[in-house]
Amino acid sequence: MDQYIEFVGNHPILSLAWVALVALIVGGWIKSKFSAIRQINPQQLTLLINREDGLVVDIRAQKEFNNGRIAGAEHLSPEKAKQSDFSSLEKSKSKPIILVCTTGMTASGIATAMHKAGFESVYVLSGGMGAWQSAGLPTTTGR
Repeated sequence: MDQYIEFVGNHPILSLAWVALVALIVGGWIKSKFSAIRQINPQQLTLLINREDGLVVDIRAQKEFNNGRIAGAEHLSPEKAKQSDFSSLEKSKSKPIILVCTTGMTASGIATAMHKAGFESVYVLSGGMGAWQSAGLPTTTGR
């Protein structure tokens, strides 16, 4: 214990940086546990589709969507998604909705906006289409 006290005394900035990092990690973990938006993996996505009639909403650019998407996915343009224009999905407000983007980062912000707009169950595919393809799951191409 004396070594820790000596280290903190000799390196106060480094010690503060470590405390800040631990606080950020713990805070992020707590926030994710109490968030209305859940991150799911590809296997959980397939279960939501098969068991609860989940709707996959792809928010990538049209060209990426046409080059490869999850079968049955609906397209929502990134522009509409960023403007919180979810009018095309109004009929599905009570269904589980799974947002898919390229890496899973963009979808998180859109999922929060959807939840605020009254969508009951919103999920984000963790890792996006990259995770789906890495899992070796099928994609569909074309329009």
